[in-house]
Amino acid sequence: MPQLKTAFLLFSLLLLVSAAQAHNITRILAGHPSFSTFNHYLSVTHLADEINRKTTITVCAIDNAGMSELLSKHPSITTVKNVLSLHILLDYFGAKKLHQITNGTALAATMFQATGSAPGSSGFVNITDLKGGKVGFGAKDNGGKLDALFVKSVEEKPYNISVIQISKVLSSDVAEAPAPGPAELNLTGIMSAHGCKQFADALLANADASKTYQDAAIGGLTVFCPLDDPFKAFLPKFKNLSAADKTSFLEFLGVPVYQSLSMLKSNNGLLNTLATDGGKKFDLTVQDEGEEVTLKTKVNSVKITGTLIDEQPVAMYTTDKVLMPKELFKAAPTPAPAPAPEKAADAPKPHKHKKAAPSPKSDSSDAPADSPDDDPADQTADDNAGVKVGTARFFAVGLSFCLGFLLL
Repeated sequence: MPQLKTAFLLFSLLLLVSAAQAHNITRILAGHPSFSTFNHYLSVTHLADEINRKTTITVCAIDNAGMSELLSKHPSITTVKNVLSLHILLDYFGAKKLHQITNGTALAATMFQATGSAPGSSGFVNITDLKGGKVGFGAKDNGGKLDALFVKSVEEKPYNISVIQISKVLSSDVAEAPAPGPAELNLTGIMSAHGCKQFADALLANADASKTYQDAAIGGLTVFCPLDDPFKAFLPKFKNLSAADKTSFLEFLGVPVYQSLSMLKSNNGLLNTLATDGGKKFDLTVQDEGEEVTLKTKVNSVKITGTLIDEQPVAMYTTDKVLMPKELFKAAPTPAPAPAPEKAADAPKPHKHKKAAPSPKSDSSDAPADSPDDDPADQTADDNAGVKVGTARFFAVGLSFCLGFLLL
């Protein structure tokens, strides 16, 4: 029993160590009310999800007063996301490291630079160790001006996540440039320019579906656009639909919530679409398959092949085929099962009271082709058993080693 208790404690310790490697920026900042506005916008822009997925990250937090100065300019949510992503450094900078920067200055890549939205070096932040123990921060595209200072360390998990406070929002003309709001986005224009013109044309020709898409873009919209070649091949089926069914089909390829690619990968399952209406489900299933995301209905499945736009609250992706709802199209017939082999005739049973005559000794040519010991199924079972025993031995040896170490 003492050994079992020790092994259990060791296992629990390993679980705690593993859990300690993860971080949750929303939970970290929740314990610091002075960053509540900053924390709120990390969630609204979905930057919090991106931060939590990184294994090495530094977040330069801005207090509520600093965020009020930014929000007083009434930026769009896309602009707010760009500005805040400039405050997320893709490296670890704890308080000690900030005061011991090699050669006194460093250029840090940011999440804004990683999005590809920042041209040239505008997505980098200059960090410089200044006189009197101060550390200055400045966006690379603001002429080298260090307009913010390190205030304090909020929370550090060495080489995993560092949350530090800086004195004000980093100034960057590129990040602060006005970005179109979702209602101003030309959805069909974006589709047409990136290989989905056939789908865009079908959407433009349908006033009801077009309005549904544009209205949904304000609150959140995800679109799965078939590329031109597969949509051309699908056009005969589309043209055979009634006017109402054409509208339902076009709306079926839109989801009334924003879903980044990483969100689609982590939130597998059913999604309602713009066509969902009470009993008319018009839903689809998302399934993450490694690096690929597959969308499925009972009719067919497609794969996401690229991203047209991913700027909260709108995301649009290309698909390799046209996803078809079960409400409008028939599922592919299930292949009939192969016929079972005919049952062999039963051999005549020996008489109950008559002892069977001993069979004469035969040579190997008369022996059955497969003896029970050579049955492949039995051999597989033996192999599997060997693997299980080997795994169990390895686990036992590992536990024994750990136990011995603890008892030293």
